[in-house]
Amino acid sequence: MQNRGNNHAQGIDVSHWQGTIDWDKVYSSGKSFVFMKASQGTSRVDPNFKINASRAKAAGLLIGPYHFLDAITPGAARQEAQHFYETLLTADVEFDLPPVMDYESNPGRLSKQSINEIAKSFLAEIERLTGRTPIIYTGNSFAQQFDAELGRYPLWVARYSNQAPYDVPGWNTWSFWQYSDTGSIPGITGNVDLNEFSGTVKELQRFCQLHTEPSESKGTDSNSLLESRISALERRLNMSGTEPLPKWAEPAVIAGKQSGAITTSADKGVPELVALQMLYNLGLLESKTQKS
Repeated sequence: MQNRGNNHAQGIDVSHWQGTIDWDKVYSSGKSFVFMKASQGTSRVDPNFKINASRAKAAGLLIGPYHFLDAITPGAARQEAQHFYETLLTADVEFDLPPVMDYESNPGRLSKQSINEIAKSFLAEIERLTGRTPIIYTGNSFAQQFDAELGRYPLWVARYSNQAPYDVPGWNTWSFWQYSDTGSIPGITGNVDLNEFSGTVKELQRFCQLHTEPSESKGTDSNSLLESRISALERRLNMSGTEPLPKWAEPAVIAGKQSGAITTSADKGVPELVALQMLYNLGLLESKTQKS
């Protein structure tokens, strides 16, 4: 694989282990992107996920979430993807970078075939739910477990060395390289992982844009995507039906009331409100309102 470049965009990845972070100092140090842990398994959520997402975004960094995969069956992998997606819905920010599957170890001593079935199940489900092509994070050695078919996903590879990562069946280039786990930068107490994108900051911004929406070549059904998002949001909202209207729903409620689509937002769990938010996010509500 290729080596690092002098003009490549620099970033970090964090979790609750980094504690409270001064994101303005991180941005001022020259970092332009950050991956942050969102979830793990079928129920765990990183306690600093939402605050890291909102504050890093406000400081000017390009942000992306990752999920640590524990699954040992394809069914469990799909459940973890659902949990990851529902965790993303709790953040009051828009993520720039695609969602990441962190699959780096094999404590269950699974076969190579099982590892690939699990990875493909998780990736297909999170791609269906988000409409974005996810990124695979893994170590250079563990990446040898993945079939060449998984090479269609961008690679974020871990290799703590001055030497470039070596080729593996799925990839002969990396999109992101985690080249150190002992970084020291302003705004963070203790060590932090250091990463590099395989291009300039402008090229990273373009990478984010290209991976924002599904392409027609993937055959993504927009109706299925909408239905899956509504279903996930229904589950989320019905768990907290008496809480105040979430901030993420406010734009849709305002637009919906102005267009006459809704007259009340008292019941946060009704499918109509969830569907309305999804239509707004997809731009369908705005276009319909403009025509009327």
